Amino acid sequence: MPTRRKYDQACGTAHALDLVGDRWALLVVRELVLGPRRFTDLREGLPGIGPNVLSERLKQLEDAGVVGRRVLPPPAASTVYELTEWGSELEDVVVRLGRWGARAPNLALDNGGMRPEWLVLALRALYSPDADPGRTTYEIRFGDEPFWARTDGGSLAVGRGAAAEPDAILAGDVETLAQLVRGQLKPRAALRSGSVKLEGDRAAFDRFPTLFKFPPPPA
Repeated sequence: MPTRRKYDQACGTAHALDLVGDRWALLVVRELVLGPRRFTDLREGLPGIGPNVLSERLKQLEDAGVVGRRVLPPPAASTVYELTEWGSELEDVVVRLGRWGARAPNLALDNGGMRPEWLVLALRALYSPDADPGRTTYEIRFGDEPFWARTDGGSLAVGRGAAAEPDAILAGDVETLAQLVRGQLKPRAALRSGSVKLEGDRAAFDRFPTLFKFPPPPA
């Protein structure tokens, strides 16, 4: 295996890139932001990565203290990877990088490659409500895979799994829900066509697309 190139500079930015700057490394972190994942889950969420490269990146991130692993109790008894407490601090980095990338004029939005967890993380990056939405909890279901999103004034938290006492439950495929977030599909049309199913507060659902805006492109 070739020796890794490192910057070896007395600079926090350079050292951070020594730790997570290799190709795929920060995307592995992205896949773990919403919770623990198995090796097979990570491979599925990172199209194009080979098993050897993924193993190498996971080992590097473990050695750096960014990622840890543990064995789930029976009956699962499978090994999962997760961010350490320190590694979890990279969530804001991933979200802010996503918002920065969303400003690119050549960002491909309609290439059919969106995944549920990517869209859920994008909600954090694009969160910019017209007005204070108060505390509202959404459950977003992609098939049998649930995620939650909770507004609380000026902040939005997201996670994997079912929501506790959701105000509204949205169910649909990832591209349809992405169109809703982009403003390309209106809530009324989504319900009328049946492309999105709703349980709970209709007003919370109607408000959902107004919570997100793409940042303006660079001048």
